[in-house]
Amino acid sequence: MTSSRHVRTLLACDLATLQAEARAVRAAAFGTRVTFWPALVVACTTPYEDHPDGTCMGDTVALTGPDLDAVVDVARTGQRAGCHGAVVTLGEHPGAHVRVTRPRLTDHGRVPMIDSLIAVCRAILEGTGLLPHADGGVLSFEELIRLREVTAGQGMDLAFLAHGSSIHRSVPNRPDRTPERFLATLEAAGRAAIPYSVGLPIGPDTSREDRVGALEAIAASHRRFGHVQEVVVRNALPESGTAAHGTTASPPGELEWTIAVARLLLPSDVHLQAPPGLSGDPASLLASGIDDWGGVSPMAVDHVGPGRAWPAVEILRVATEAAGHTLAPRLTLYPEVALDPERWLAPSLRFPVLDASDAEGLARDHPWCTGGDIPPPDLLAWPPVALPASAGSPVAEVLAGVAAGQQVGEDEIVTLFSARGAEVRAVAAVADQLRRETVGDEITFVVNRNINYTNVCTFRCRFCAFSKGPRSLNLRGAPYRMKLDEITDRVGEAEARGATEVCLQGGIHPDFDGDYYLDVIAAVRRASTTIHVHGFSALEVTEGARRSAVSLSEYLTRLRDAGLKTLPGTAAEILDDDVRRLLCPDKIDTDRWLDVHRTAHRVGLRSNVTIMFGAVEHPRSWARHLTRTRALQMETGGFTEFVPLPFVHMATPIYLHHRARRGPTFRETVLMHAIGRIAYAGHIDNIQVSWVKIGADGVRQILQAGANDLGGTLMEENIARAAGASHGRLMEEPDLASLVGPIGRTLAQRTTLYDRVLETATGQG
Repeated sequence: MTSSRHVRTLLACDLATLQAEARAVRAAAFGTRVTFWPALVVACTTPYEDHPDGTCMGDTVALTGPDLDAVVDVARTGQRAGCHGAVVTLGEHPGAHVRVTRPRLTDHGRVPMIDSLIAVCRAILEGTGLLPHADGGVLSFEELIRLREVTAGQGMDLAFLAHGSSIHRSVPNRPDRTPERFLATLEAAGRAAIPYSVGLPIGPDTSREDRVGALEAIAASHRRFGHVQEVVVRNALPESGTAAHGTTASPPGELEWTIAVARLLLPSDVHLQAPPGLSGDPASLLASGIDDWGGVSPMAVDHVGPGRAWPAVEILRVATEAAGHTLAPRLTLYPEVALDPERWLAPSLRFPVLDASDAEGLARDHPWCTGGDIPPPDLLAWPPVALPASAGSPVAEVLAGVAAGQQVGEDEIVTLFSARGAEVRAVAAVADQLRRETVGDEITFVVNRNINYTNVCTFRCRFCAFSKGPRSLNLRGAPYRMKLDEITDRVGEAEARGATEVCLQGGIHPDFDGDYYLDVIAAVRRASTTIHVHGFSALEVTEGARRSAVSLSEYLTRLRDAGLKTLPGTAAEILDDDVRRLLCPDKIDTDRWLDVHRTAHRVGLRSNVTIMFGAVEHPRSWARHLTRTRALQMETGGFTEFVPLPFVHMATPIYLHHRARRGPTFRETVLMHAIGRIAYAGHIDNIQVSWVKIGADGVRQILQAGANDLGGTLMEENIARAAGASHGRLMEEPDLASLVGPIGRTLAQRTTLYDRVLETATGQG
């Protein structure tokens, strides 16, 4: 508990001192990030004359109940507009009943309010996938548990816990609205492991002592259970039609004082929100220590505060960045809670939360996904403008170090992946300047053909929709194994069309012996003695060596002598074994992958680095992948390029089993290429962008964020398409030139090892 001496000190402090201390606490806990929740409000109640209360959100009894079809229609409209969740409020008197218009809810036309609340939340969750947040008011432990099955979070406005407060006296007809019952609900929510939001409305007649008492009670409950994810401090502005209408709002400065004191009294991991639509100047709220704006609805009207439209996100962005912060959308859950679903969520909510999340546990900021048809957001304007990151922000500090020639480590890379808004443009600008200094303005490509000789595989990679095993026959494509003569024919066709490279990859067929991969190279060489053979993942060569009963070095030497020139970086996925246990538990581990490429480099083979990202992992794992491969490059110098491969989710087993996200966001995809350029600076010169996974509109932006290579024309691409990608199977040179021309760069054909095939190719500024 807070000492009485400390409370007396707070009560005596001037506002400016309190605000400065509150900002310091916020900075230590949350850095410079400020969040908001893209959500709509489903208010299925109207004020009931017997219980007027203009100070409490949703504190009403319904005259008419919810039409569930209408509720779902509203939720779908919000979903199309970009909402991730819905606040559902039906009033808070447990003994009250609401009349519903859908008879399937009850045979009698009247149901307990908690049943109606559960029905609305379930309809929204099952009908749209939006995450419901219920403001149910005073509820029992059993009612909270029932509601937990259909909500991602719950909350209530807290009556002040000081007996005799004017707020308490203002509703004498409400026996449920006692401080004891509010506190009992808060404690029950903690026992039920419910992520909880507590509203703290301040009115003209509430004393500072009342507010301190309420905050201390909230803090004490959170210390016991860890469940209070946010406290919402707001002015209790009386609404028209209520008994409180016409009364005076809080005196100037009281809101800011309460916010600052809340920040200082609450545990540091509790988020602090003040809705700007009800609380005045955004700058003063930020100056007082908030780190969240609350719900911001693209549907314009806040139905809980009638007549007060939510401010547009862009207005909040401007205010947030002007104060040196960055703005990020969140779910109804904060990231710390979203990333610990086993503790905080009912099983029925875990996938909906995962599906709406980005890699940091925040909300996906755009409907774009890898391999899909929705165009990406425009994150990087052309020509690129090096907008500074927020002055003094962690991202800005890392970029300053990069400009000074410092190498980024794991922690700095994680920080760069947190970039939002103007910070993304700043990271991209730094990466693109490094690209310009390293390889110039040429954008390269290789004319090649992919040959995937079998899709039958004995390994069970949960992210793979291409390979076929006993448990994957229901996915796209039938099992097949090419004959060697067919491989020869395809190589001949590719060379006749100008290909300089053939890329060979397939599943680990149970019938392959150690000589199979040598036979494949021989089949290639029957068609061409000059085409570059780029083939066989680290897993394939490991299996080849094992089945040949020879050392890895000897096996790779045999492949090299037969004509193999380079290895693809696939089978890397994420080089973090905690993640690999989820994605590919029976595959080679991180050390083995690194050792395969180390050995390949030692016998004279080159290779590349890939990363498959956006499935289950988080930025810390990305950073480990980058630093581990960079260390190997510093040892051997054998990597030619870095190839980010965003996870295509649509038909993959792990997504269909509700255990993965729907790939990275476009912001994360841009950052992966840009941060790759920064992390590998001086060690790996070429950063490739995958047109087959990202599409033309996305590729153009990434080419302005440090990438310099478009990869291959492919001629035939099966793996990404098997997972659901829809961007085609072939890019001819004119198609690639159409990507390059609008951004003023030059297109050049290269070999696999980045020598030029043509002096220049088309492309115009």
